[in-house]
Amino acid sequence: MSEMQIIDAPKDQRLETRITVDQKALIARAAALSGRTVTDFANTTLVEAAKQIIREHEIISLNTKDSEAFVAALLEAPAPGPRLRKAAKRYKEKATN
Repeated sequence: MSEMQIIDAPKDQRLETRITVDQKALIARAAALSGRTVTDFANTTLVEAAKQIIREHEIISLNTKDSEAFVAALLEAPAPGPRLRKAAKRYKEKATN
């Protein structure tokens, strides 16, 4: 889902949560300090947190040593063995039928 779809989509879904009085006061204070309603603050904060978590799980960061090992494995991959060649042949036969 693109950024534009999130912004322009109709808001017809609900998300409910139970929080403590202290948590609500904290959230309300943060919303007020940022000049937003509690709803807008909560929505924006949740969406940004969700995006960050997804980015952290979708992007792989490697140090130099690991990066070099990964590239070497790609560039120096062993030739396909008999089982892989046989599986590829079966796949091609099924795709043409």
